Amino acid sequence: MEIIQNYGSMLLIIACVFGFFMAWGIGANDVANAMGTSVGSKAITLTQAILIAMIFEFAGAYLAGGAVTDTIRKGIIDPAAFEGQSHLLVYGMMSALLAAGTWLLIASIKGWPVSTTHSIIGAIVGFAAVGISMDSVAWPKIGTIVASWVVSPLVAGTISYLLFTSVRALILDRDDAFHRAKKYVPFYMFLVGFMIAMVTLTKGLKHVGIKVDMGFSSSFANALPVAALIGIIVALIGAQMLNRIHRKNSQAEATSADIERIFAVLMIFTACSMAFAHGSNDVANAVGPLAAIAGIVQSGGEIATKSAMPWWILLTGAVGIVIGLATYGWRVIQTIGRKITELTPSRGFAAELGAATTVVFASATGLPISTTHTLVGAVLGVGLARGIGAIDLRVVGSIFASWIVTLPAGALLSIVFFFFFKGLFGG
Repeated sequence: MEIIQNYGSMLLIIACVFGFFMAWGIGANDVANAMGTSVGSKAITLTQAILIAMIFEFAGAYLAGGAVTDTIRKGIIDPAAFEGQSHLLVYGMMSALLAAGTWLLIASIKGWPVSTTHSIIGAIVGFAAVGISMDSVAWPKIGTIVASWVVSPLVAGTISYLLFTSVRALILDRDDAFHRAKKYVPFYMFLVGFMIAMVTLTKGLKHVGIKVDMGFSSSFANALPVAALIGIIVALIGAQMLNRIHRKNSQAEATSADIERIFAVLMIFTACSMAFAHGSNDVANAVGPLAAIAGIVQSGGEIATKSAMPWWILLTGAVGIVIGLATYGWRVIQTIGRKITELTPSRGFAAELGAATTVVFASATGLPISTTHTLVGAVLGVGLARGIGAIDLRVVGSIFASWIVTLPAGALLSIVFFFFFKGLFGG
């Protein structure tokens, strides 16, 4: 208590810097994965990807980032274990932010697509288990999160596989594929608009004080008609854009390049949805620990079981993600887009929408899954739809290896920083 009262303001300022640093690392490393399929399939340029991600990552983080933040903030460790020594929780969360941010900086310099979720959870478990006690870690919750790292790529891979199979059945394997693409692609655009709208209306807007009330008893029922309307608007805008696309040679049959140009328009919409979904899930990795620190400092050392998420904390994370992407994201962005399997706009769309759907549902339920795992699973699903030979297994193996290293790296760095802060401030 005394340490918090003496050094509270200084600790909060340092924590904000570390939180921003962690958010920068998410932007530099993880957002690149989210946009990799769009750039890899040549649907959008690198500059366009960065601009789309800036807008939609910010919106996802700010409007829909609160539910997962609760899990990162107080679901992984037991606050009761820190009763009477809240300063240790502050040191630990600061250490976790600095450790995860440092590991992401190293990975981004090397061009490795690692999981920011792995990094921060490994760091939190590391300081709590070694610096406090093994009992301070909520192991059942950790078990659920670890299971999600296996389940999320499987779910995303399955959704992507089914989406791409439906695209082939409805469009690509038909004689009049060009006209059928113009006819059916707006339905996929509707799915994109509807999905983003649902998670924003049911989970996101309450964090900024807005409530949708259509007269129904549940928030889900209230959101349905509004989300459906937004989906229809998105589909209509998309249909207008598709009307401007014509075959390069109107006398000849449509080529695969003509058809892929239609899917390139769809990829713009799925890129927006993936950026939004990523921001809503992964901003928690930076602002969850920061929210825990702010709650303790502002209450004078009390560990609250429930506290409101200050808007400025979500804003710090959202801005950090955007700056990280703009300054360093280009180093990692090509790994997923070009190396796992050859992506065209029709394949990239299925991978991106499958991954975004999985991440959005995880955000809605508060489960901090790995976006990297989810997107790799989605790209693998699309590759498998074309046969195992379409996948570069060596690249997949090296990505898996970088994931395995991430957990212990985050934990070890966090333990070192924890004892440094403990020695510096006392306790």
